[in-house]
Amino acid sequence: MQVLRAQLEIRPDPAEVGRARRWARSRLAGSGIQADEPLAENLILLVSELVTNAVVHTGCPAVLRLCLPEEVAESATVRLEVADFSTRAPVPRWVDGEATGGRGLALVDGLADRWGWSPEGVGKRIWCELDRCSGADGRSVAYAGGALPTCQGYEGYEGLAYEAV
Repeated sequence: MQVLRAQLEIRPDPAEVGRARRWARSRLAGSGIQADEPLAENLILLVSELVTNAVVHTGCPAVLRLCLPEEVAESATVRLEVADFSTRAPVPRWVDGEATGGRGLALVDGLADRWGWSPEGVGKRIWCELDRCSGADGRSVAYAGGALPTCQGYEGYEGLAYEAV
């Protein structure tokens, strides 16, 4: 399966969150993933959360990366990454019901099939993956488990297309 890797540079400005969502939606449409699929809706929410965290908590520019299947298949993995220039590790917080923030990483943990972070250069990379497969009725459903293609090890993929915006 060929994978399309796209990236968007994010300025340290809260308005960038909306731009990142619009950009991600356009990339999903180009990959054949329908806007009303649970995968697409979850991915856009994850883009919002991870880009917001990068903008609010680092005050530094960041890079949003998406790894998408070029063609919709019965099963596929979509990978989202946000790299920033802060060395501070992401720390999930537990907040009370009245707090207006602090739930972002809990949402990531609940929506993504896998997520994590790693040091990258002078900063870090936070990533998450969503799996997709077609159910018997042809609608896409998320599932956990199985060996699906991912964007890990970008350099080793044959037929990899790259787009920088």
